[in-house]
Amino acid sequence: MVRGERWRLDFLKAVIILSLLILGARLWQIQIVRGETYRVLADRNRLRLVQTEALRGVIYDRWGRVLARNTPSYSVVIIPADLPRDEAQREEVLARVSHLLFPTPGKGPGRFYPPEVAPDLKALVEEGMKNPYKPVVVKRQVTRETAFIIQEEHLNLPGVQVKIEPVREYVSSTLFSHIIGYVGPIPREKVKYYTAKGYEPSEDKVGLTGLEFTFESYLKGQKGYKLVEVDVAGREVRTISQAKPPVPGYNLHLTLDMDLQAEVKAALEEGMKRAGSKSGVAIVMDPRNGQILAMVSLPTYDNNLFARGISAEEYRRLQEDPHHPLVNHAITGQYPPGSTFKIVPAVAALEEGIVNEHTLIRCDGVLWVPNRYFPDDPSMAQPFYCWIHKLGKGHGPINIVDAIVHSCDIFFYVIAGGYNDFQGLGLKTLTHYARLFGFGEKTGIDLPGESPGLVPSARWKRLNYAENWVTGDTYNIAIGQGFLLATPLQVLNALAVIANGGTLYKPQLVYEIVDAEGRVVREFEPQVIRKIPISEKTLALVRQGLREAVTRGTAWRTNWPDIPVAGKTGTAEYPGPRDSKGNLPTHAWFAAFAPYDDPKIALVVFLEGGGEGSEMAVPVAARIIRYYFDYIAWE
Repeated sequence: MVRGERWRLDFLKAVIILSLLILGARLWQIQIVRGETYRVLADRNRLRLVQTEALRGVIYDRWGRVLARNTPSYSVVIIPADLPRDEAQREEVLARVSHLLFPTPGKGPGRFYPPEVAPDLKALVEEGMKNPYKPVVVKRQVTRETAFIIQEEHLNLPGVQVKIEPVREYVSSTLFSHIIGYVGPIPREKVKYYTAKGYEPSEDKVGLTGLEFTFESYLKGQKGYKLVEVDVAGREVRTISQAKPPVPGYNLHLTLDMDLQAEVKAALEEGMKRAGSKSGVAIVMDPRNGQILAMVSLPTYDNNLFARGISAEEYRRLQEDPHHPLVNHAITGQYPPGSTFKIVPAVAALEEGIVNEHTLIRCDGVLWVPNRYFPDDPSMAQPFYCWIHKLGKGHGPINIVDAIVHSCDIFFYVIAGGYNDFQGLGLKTLTHYARLFGFGEKTGIDLPGESPGLVPSARWKRLNYAENWVTGDTYNIAIGQGFLLATPLQVLNALAVIANGGTLYKPQLVYEIVDAEGRVVREFEPQVIRKIPISEKTLALVRQGLREAVTRGTAWRTNWPDIPVAGKTGTAEYPGPRDSKGNLPTHAWFAAFAPYDDPKIALVVFLEGGGEGSEMAVPVAARIIRYYFDYIAWE
């Protein structure tokens, strides 16, 4: 070998050795010196700590039938860190996602659905880069067809994933909407409040109305975390470990009966149609403990619309409906209670010694009250009519039992406001008893939006009308008219006091709360608001009047030999156009309990603008009572 060739060979060897040394040094640096750093980076690309959603608690009726549950739904998310780094490729991915999720009418996988305004995906991604490994939700409740297309194209859509999320489903649709309520995105004005409690404003949904709102802290559950391995496109390959398993929300067992609720709704709808009423309420309660067995407010709405994301058009239609389907009229509607209120002055007058069972007050059909400024001028006297006046007669001398039976207005005018030498209760005592029975205050039921009603006072009238209180105002309150306002639930709760012997209960909707394993977390015992001091004698007389109102009075349509019913009808005037005879429009009421000698249920029926309570509200109640004792009472 010549000297030049040997030199070249030695030089090549040296280069190879040097290269190996450099490679070895580089490997030493990568694997030993910076090995831990690169392992972390590699694991960060391969492993992710993923948040796992907690299932919301299920809601059941009293017999364990599901009323609200969770169903799977497809959502599309983008993980900014997994998008292509090349700007052109990234925009191509975002354009394809936008086309799939927000198609034009008649094109693409969404052709059966209305077009939506596509969000600015580029802006969403830029905002998401603040936390690049956190999924950015692009669209929820994606169609199955679209979800499958995205899954099929996943190699061409790096960073785009389809997630399966739980969505609230209300099995009974419109049947329990006002009671259960619905969930939805966190309202803007409540973001700080919920963020402080650990919610994710952009992701989490919360209860917005009904029991979903009241028991949010029990229903929501606790999120978990899991460590997963992902592929090059950022999609989950396998679960490495369950760092923190999610904890499902607690389940609610209600006092409501699904079958009874359906029958009450059907009976109310039939009664409203017959009466030409556009709004109505029917509530059934166990008077022994305040448990609500059924509560229906019509018109109603489908709370699934809100859980799935209601459209602006659908929401506008519900909001602008003049009969307010979104409002639970059972607890929010405030109406003159009419003659259903007469149990209050009856109890008050007996307890205060104003009358006894033998006291007779004469009803001639009209009561002429002298003008306070011209007491000696009969032409200036103001007439106060009994309902029977339209028949051209009066009730004649009548005692308190018969006054309840025949709903004599003049009897209650006199015992409340007095007349001539007869000293009545007076406003202060009358309103005191009204408040004892729960009028003028919220019942405390576990639903948001309850109204307190109105028990007026002389001061209230001066502040609101700049007028003095007069005897005629007291007369009007005595028969459930004038300024007095009540919710249907207040009327029912007051009647339940008579049924159960003097106890005012807080109405109860939730029987117990249990965890996912069926262990009881919280039991709900009957809550007594107050004991009302009613003597046995007073109670017996008022109950007798309510019973005979069914056997020989205005509520005769519920008079059956096998089910002794006691109740009180009501026909309440309210401002509106008069009919051809000059009569104001009226609401129809009926409140009752049964059996008379051992009450198991109490109920109220209200038909807004429904006419006569005895003609329109009583048949609705009759159907409900009959159904309860034929099918429910023996379960």
